Amino acid sequence: MKILITLVIVVIIIAIISTLFIAGKADDNYSSSTKRNTTNLTLIYAISIPLILIALGIFIVFFT
Repeated sequence: MKILITLVIVVIIIAIISTLFIAGKADDNYSSSTKRNTTNLTLIYAISIPLILIALGIFIVFFT
C-alpha cells in the first residue's frame, strides 16, 4: 500500500512540475485568438441550442 501511495505522490509532483513548465510559455497572439475562440463558441451555442430544443420538441410530440 505504501508503494501505491508513493507512486501517486510521484505522479502528482510530476504533473505539477509539467503544468508549471507549460504555463510559463506565453502566447504572443493570446488576446486575438481568445476573441476568435469566444466568437466561434458563441456561434456554435447559438446554432446548436435552438436545434437541440427543436429536436427535443419533435421527440416529445411524436415519441411520448
